[in-house]
Amino acid sequence: MNTVLSHFSASVSELKKSPSGLLEQSNGEPVAILNHNRPTAYLIPASTYEEILIRLEDAELMELVRSREEEKSQAKEVSLDDL
Repeated sequence: MNTVLSHFSASVSELKKSPSGLLEQSNGEPVAILNHNRPTAYLIPASTYEEILIRLEDAELMELVRSREEEKSQAKEVSLDDL
């Protein structure tokens, strides 16, 4: 059996009836959408999805910064006038 990673759940039928109503009932928390008692999707507010994307992008940028920090010792210092 799959783990449901939400405090709220609804069936696909309930989702079809009122997706915005489900979000209101869950107070913006994720809603697990169940099909035959197994989670098939999670319904989240648009603002939550946007925040997730921002955090993922931040994590990817941090990984890039860390990888480039290792290259810093090989960098040559130049002045803006030289450019």
